[in-house]
Amino acid sequence: MNRAILSLLTVAFLTGCAIGPDYKRPVFDTPASWRVEEKAAQDTANTAWWHQFEDGVLDGLIDEALKQNNDLRVATARVDEYVGRYWVGRSGLFPQIGAYGSATKDRASERGASPIPSSVKNPSENYQAGFSGSWEIDIWGKLRRATEASKAELLSSQEARQAVLLSLVSSTASGYIFLRDLDKQLEVAQRTANAREESYKLFKLRYEGGVISELELNQVKSEYEQALATIPQIEKQIGFQENALSLLLGRIPGPIERGKSIDELTLPAVPAGLPSDLLEKRPDVRQAEQALVAANARIGVAKAQFFPTISLTGLFGWASTELSNLFNGPAQVWSWGGAAAAPIFTGGSLLGQFWASEAIQQQTLFSYQNTVQNAFREVNDSLIDQRRTREQLEAQKRQVDALKEYARIARLRYDNGYTSYIEVLDAERSLFSAELTYAQTQGVLFGALVNLYKSMGGGWVVEADRLTSPETFTARKEDREDQEKKAQNP
Repeated sequence: MNRAILSLLTVAFLTGCAIGPDYKRPVFDTPASWRVEEKAAQDTANTAWWHQFEDGVLDGLIDEALKQNNDLRVATARVDEYVGRYWVGRSGLFPQIGAYGSATKDRASERGASPIPSSVKNPSENYQAGFSGSWEIDIWGKLRRATEASKAELLSSQEARQAVLLSLVSSTASGYIFLRDLDKQLEVAQRTANAREESYKLFKLRYEGGVISELELNQVKSEYEQALATIPQIEKQIGFQENALSLLLGRIPGPIERGKSIDELTLPAVPAGLPSDLLEKRPDVRQAEQALVAANARIGVAKAQFFPTISLTGLFGWASTELSNLFNGPAQVWSWGGAAAAPIFTGGSLLGQFWASEAIQQQTLFSYQNTVQNAFREVNDSLIDQRRTREQLEAQKRQVDALKEYARIARLRYDNGYTSYIEVLDAERSLFSAELTYAQTQGVLFGALVNLYKSMGGGWVVEADRLTSPETFTARKEDREDQEKKAQNP
């Protein structure tokens, strides 16, 4: 009977069965193409796409952010935390061996109720040393499921770090583009204010000469002051944006160096990619899937709690009353044995844990599905955004050109006495507004392309990772991989 039970346990252990569901990736209906097809799309998603702007200052800022950003450092440290948790979790698969040693000296009272015979050594000494070991036999796969969950949580933390990388590069590029966009708006406002200042000075001389009325002079002054009022608003936004960029760079808030103007920046190409690629490219999708893998494995851990726990224990050492004889043959002691423990009545605790693990797995599944759906939405939105913004920018460029001509003709008509200055003011006011809007739309178009690269993910995150400080992640990652290989292949 005992032999049959032992054989059954051995077979169960060797076959490596593990209670609980094995993970299978959920099936999604992925569209064959995006809602907006881009014929000019290029396979650039796996390259350092920010180099396409051809601005060395922007490249330098992104390099600095990757090395100094504190959010990235936090994410890196969190990966290290889960590396430690993984090693703690997998340690249960192996025997636990320890060493012990003790030395005591006791003296008993010689005047007690039971006097100590003179032949008994008093005080007495006791010395012990040896090794102990224990091993929980993972028949039901509880420890393997726990290790599976710990590994998935480690991978999830790594993907979370990749998501921070993706967001950091995109935010730095977008922030810099927005800053250069504000610089362009400031340039337009200052140029307009200077032109209106010259007009105001000229009209003031005309008013003093009795050529124009006070009404016309105040109209010109009103437009001049309106242009001046725009400048502090834009300068305030520039200050806020420089502070925000400084935070991304891990700096104390302060000025940000500039490179090319927004007019000189090169528009990056539209990245090519299929909807099915998102499941493999987006860090947030991969992170959500690893969370699902972990939750799935936790069901097995909870289910295994219903079954007996079987463990082996052993001890080998020495014990002696004299230190000089501690390691002599007669001083040896040893023991070995096995133990089994099984729950009988827990008041519903184990059942509650099992139900909770299943509910958590369902929550994680729905969260994963939502992450995938949101990824598809973001890519489609970004494709639509860059396409329509490009069309909008082209129309606004034509509008600005038309308003420049309108303002020129209106001033000629006024100088020749064919119209009032109201027409000139209306033309210049419309031109100023259109130029500001055009500059804003330039920034929106660049930002839309940045968001498109961000939403599609891609191997460029790996390229960005290589630019991070080696002491923060990459080197330690390689060291850990080597250590894990040595542990698996001693």
